[in-house]
Amino acid sequence: MAEPVVRVPDAKVALSTASVYPESTATAFEIAGRLGYDGVEVMVWTDPVSQDIEALRRLSDHHRVPILAIHAPCLLITQRVWSTDPWTKLLRARSAAERLGASTVVVHPPFRWQRQYARDFVSGIWRMAGETDVRFAVENMYPWRYRDREVLAYAPDWDVTKDDYRHFTVDLSHTATARSDAMAMVERMGDRLGHIHLADGNGSAKDEHLVPGRGSQPCAELLERLAGSAFDGHVVIEVNTRRAMSSAEREADLAEALAFTRLHLAAAPSAARATAQPEGPSEGPPTGPHAGPAARTPAGPSAETRPPGPRVSHAGTRPRTRRR
Repeated sequence: MAEPVVRVPDAKVALSTASVYPESTATAFEIAGRLGYDGVEVMVWTDPVSQDIEALRRLSDHHRVPILAIHAPCLLITQRVWSTDPWTKLLRARSAAERLGASTVVVHPPFRWQRQYARDFVSGIWRMAGETDVRFAVENMYPWRYRDREVLAYAPDWDVTKDDYRHFTVDLSHTATARSDAMAMVERMGDRLGHIHLADGNGSAKDEHLVPGRGSQPCAELLERLAGSAFDGHVVIEVNTRRAMSSAEREADLAEALAFTRLHLAAAPSAARATAQPEGPSEGPPTGPHAGPAARTPAGPSAETRPPGPRVSHAGTRPRTRRR
């Protein structure tokens, strides 16, 4: 039997609702449907619609756009969304995913001042993952930098591959900000890589979330690798379009991102090399040291600095700093 001309993985291409900020969650569904995205990832944040399961269901039905993933409200500006207790947030995110038919919950590692949550995070994620078919995909972050200082804001670590999780999310804007090797990180994640946040960056201290292809990250290389592998997760466009001068310009950026992704997800079989995967996760959570560099805050709801809002006070628990 003749070999197919191209090989396309089963991965669906979704639009993060954060990608349309400052427009609304409802607008993201409309744009995703009009442009032909396979679904959306809902960023649960201060937009009341993003927190309302029935409102989300109606939007999904109306636009015929499936909800493929839920991004838990674990940002600085969402500290009071769905509860102030981080485990309650994850329980509600899991419930939302189950009720809406989403396969993945994206979660960031804890802030360092969330001491008890951070202490129990790895084992707690394993426990919750064992109670559902929904994937809890823990996302890589990056050190917060100011001049010659790094603020240690995340625990156990901004590099989530230093701990043992059942599933990972890799975000290529975050690898740019961390100035880390994205493909080396993907290699360490191995077959536990379950979710992609596709965006670009140039290594700025600001989390840029550029349209793929406009920065220095190996966006095309990663997609072509997925095309030659058994990746069965989702590729989510999570870009910053808040500088768009009009809705039409924003939509053009999101159409470009979708076209780039679909192009590079189709790989010639002769060029699609099967990647060696490390052994799967152990049966339970690891014991091992927890380190902790941290991550910085980007613009728009796709990252840590979101639209202007009240600043959360953490009296007596400020992040530590170190001088390089």
